[in-house]
Amino acid sequence: MKRKATAVWQGSGKEGNGHLSTQSTVLNKTQYSFSSRFEEGVGTNPEELIAAAHAGCFTMKLSFVLGEAGFKPTELTTTCTITLENGAVTNSDLVLKANIPGISKEKFDECAENAKANCPISKLLNATISLTATLS
Repeated sequence: MKRKATAVWQGSGKEGNGHLSTQSTVLNKTQYSFSSRFEEGVGTNPEELIAAAHAGCFTMKLSFVLGEAGFKPTELTTTCTITLENGAVTNSDLVLKANIPGISKEKFDECAENAKANCPISKLLNATISLTATLS
């Protein structure tokens, strides 16, 4: 499987602006700029998209891992925070809240760690990945 996205940028790094589009058209000329990346401007930025990708990938991988272990989650909610420091993504912090009938805390932790280590976005990132997992 291959997926693609396109970035168009016009102007200098600080004063310029651009837009992002994805093959699926979920992003369709979505604005991004210096202010949306480093300040509080309107639009998205690469780190926000990485956070969404990591949260989504981890959560789906966990669903598969749980299914293989014989569990069906009622709900999995993951928030991801990406840290950009000195021009590099240094951390991806995952916070998971899960409702999974019949699972022990030990099995839950094992499955969550498996998903953290083995989701494709985790494997892609050259950053410290932390996980805080809560079972309700």
